[in-house]
Amino acid sequence: MRPMKQAIYSSRTADKFVVRLPDGMRERIADVARQHHRSMNSEIIARLEQSMLQEGALDDELGIRLDSPELSLHERELLQRFRQLSRRQQNALVSLIAHDAEMAAGNDD
Repeated sequence: MRPMKQAIYSSRTADKFVVRLPDGMRERIADVARQHHRSMNSEIIARLEQSMLQEGALDDELGIRLDSPELSLHERELLQRFRQLSRRQQNALVSLIAHDAEMAAGNDD
């Protein structure tokens, strides 16, 4: 299983996956995305990440320990502070980062 990475990507390099949505769901997603000032794609990704964080799926896949030699001092501090946040705060932060990344990617096009 490949580890998930929080990365900025372009539509040209991103994995693509076709999803069949039940009647009316596309419009509901579009409405919610507009309310959050995001694209539909960003909304779907943020909600998938939030769901996976709540289940602990992302934590298990990342398997990053604070004493990992791969982490810089700043990354260790960030990871430690992130882990001290409540799940709700973690989810909000991930959504904010995903939104900012999407906005930055949109400005680059």
